[in-house]
Amino acid sequence: MASLNVGSLGEYIREQRRNAQYSLRQLAEAAGVSNPYLSQIERGLRKPSAEILQQIAKALRISAETLYVQAGILEERRGDGLELRASILADPLINEQQKQALLAVYDAFLKENAALRSTVAGSAADPTADRPATQNTHREDR
Repeated sequence: MASLNVGSLGEYIREQRRNAQYSLRQLAEAAGVSNPYLSQIERGLRKPSAEILQQIAKALRISAETLYVQAGILEERRGDGLELRASILADPLINEQQKQALLAVYDAFLKENAALRSTVAGSAADPTADRPATQNTHREDR
């Protein structure tokens, strides 16, 4: 998993806030966080949790996944369960260690399935790969 890039995350949030024409105070209120805390996030001094990122994303009307990618919590991927990962990370009912364990299991399943797909694809390319070696025992040598 990528390391958290707090500075660029804060810059990204500030840019999104300005694009949405929110003041710092307005976004803090809409996201349910304190004004000083949001200011520290924007300046790269604080590392927000996935839950706080989700609240900020909701207030900005952008996807939480976008902020997770910006924060380095998620790697940018196409079709690799990004929504599922974001949901796990945002779930307030489980702790960070449990979230990481779920993501590790999910990644292991994806890796296993990818290996199976490549094995199946390799077998399809070689039509003799699945056939047992046969001997012609009915051949007559007369």
